[in-house]
Amino acid sequence: MTAPVLLPALHPANPDLLPLLGRTPLARIRTPLPHPHPGFWAKLECLGAGGMKARSAVAMLRGAHARGELRPGATVVESTSGTLGVGLAFAGQALGHPVVLIGDAELEPSMRQLLRAYGAELELVGRPATEGGWQAARLARLREVLDRLPGAYWPDQYNNPDNAAGYHAMAQELIGELDHLDVLVCSVGTGGHSAGLAGPLRRRWPALRVIGVDSVGSAIFGQPARARLMRGLGSSIHPRNVAHQAFDEVHWVGPAEAVDACRRLAKGGFVSGGWSTGAVALVAAWAARARPGAVVATVFPDGPHRYLGTIYDDAFCAAHGLVAAHAATRPVEIPHPGAVEVGGWARCRTVTDPLEARP
Repeated sequence: MTAPVLLPALHPANPDLLPLLGRTPLARIRTPLPHPHPGFWAKLECLGAGGMKARSAVAMLRGAHARGELRPGATVVESTSGTLGVGLAFAGQALGHPVVLIGDAELEPSMRQLLRAYGAELELVGRPATEGGWQAARLARLREVLDRLPGAYWPDQYNNPDNAAGYHAMAQELIGELDHLDVLVCSVGTGGHSAGLAGPLRRRWPALRVIGVDSVGSAIFGQPARARLMRGLGSSIHPRNVAHQAFDEVHWVGPAEAVDACRRLAKGGFVSGGWSTGAVALVAAWAARARPGAVVATVFPDGPHRYLGTIYDDAFCAAHGLVAAHAATRPVEIPHPGAVEVGGWARCRTVTDPLEARP
């Protein structure tokens, strides 16, 4: 594969894009998932320019500007499974920076086309690393690219506190939209939006309960890392942005359960999305059933369009065993993240940081 060159600025900064950021609608979700529930609130980030991660992308680049780490017009290089790539393409256009993205062979063709259409240069790694999978392979290629691009900036979404800070505005939107909030359900990947929301919302509602939603096969909360079909949810590494102490409990969701929830949302309420959306919707509906009268809210990170060849494709789902005969109605309870390796929807009320738990 040919090495990228230092890209010229393809366009000047376009600050007129910035007012399009955020202020997404809050929808009431009542679709049975799979059983009826009292309903929960969902922030529809697919309707914001650049998607949910445009919030964190703009915050990370602005923070780097303020610290002098990112020079005007310098190239931005980042690893992505897709969603942050769209956000960085938005931030690059708004703030005047070329963007080089390191993806992998499992990145959907439609997402590759979209990222390139937005002006980003895309490099793909061809195989996962023996340890750390696709994420580790992308990060290894990223470091090679940085060596070839003097002056380029790496936001490091997994460990950059500006990632979380980018969601403080979303927290204020929720505070303005809701009179009260009892339960917040957050998908966890880089840890940015859960960390960015939990602090401000708990200051407004101190009794708020925060539920983290991870993927089966993810190492974030102490389960062993395994190959994962779901993208954008979970991690094979341990991002420092994950605020483990902010969570009251964690749920792991499998791909078949996420697919079932996504399809029910699409058919029953028109509002749906990808893997993370299905996973948090399943858990939010469960939380609304488990605590009648509680106000439950979550974030739908993106819409369904990226997933037409996976979640919403019958042949793909059949080939990967994602057509469940009976949808899960409740999680399996485990006493500790290390007690057993989960294979489907599971819940644990003991939340630990795997890095702190190591001797």
